[in-house]
Amino acid sequence: MPPTAILVMGVSGSGKTTLGRALAVRLGWAFADADDHHSVASVEKMARGEALNDADRAPWLAGLHGLLARHLREGRPLVLACSALKESYRRTLIGDLPGVRIVFAHGPRELIEARMKARDHFMPPSLLATQFAALEPPVGAIEVDVAQPVEAGVECVLTQLDDL
Repeated sequence: MPPTAILVMGVSGSGKTTLGRALAVRLGWAFADADDHHSVASVEKMARGEALNDADRAPWLAGLHGLLARHLREGRPLVLACSALKESYRRTLIGDLPGVRIVFAHGPRELIEARMKARDHFMPPSLLATQFAALEPPVGAIEVDVAQPVEAGVECVLTQLDDL
């Protein structure tokens, strides 16, 4: 079954939004950034330099699952950029939805930290260590090294999707 949704996951600053947007454009699919679905309280918490806990994430992940399910039900393919650092988060996000492929955006910590320092985002670089500590790399995902140009990452994903 060809994928009808792609979850681009990785730590903050890994380039998952940039890669996800570029993939969506190439595929002609819709794009959603999970950052746009955080509650105001969660954004404020992260902006203060406090990491979210599982209780903070639960309604956010459930809402994102609903977004994926709605797109799939309506036959509208979607690329979703979301940290989804733990296997349990990915299970909540994807559940039993068919046709969802995972793309793992990863790269050298130094590169990711430099990117975080160069951007204007509610997630401060001081929380990057908590992201790497929580990261459970996915098994069976398409892996993209974000040290390469975005277009090379897109080609890497598309080539592996074609191999299905």
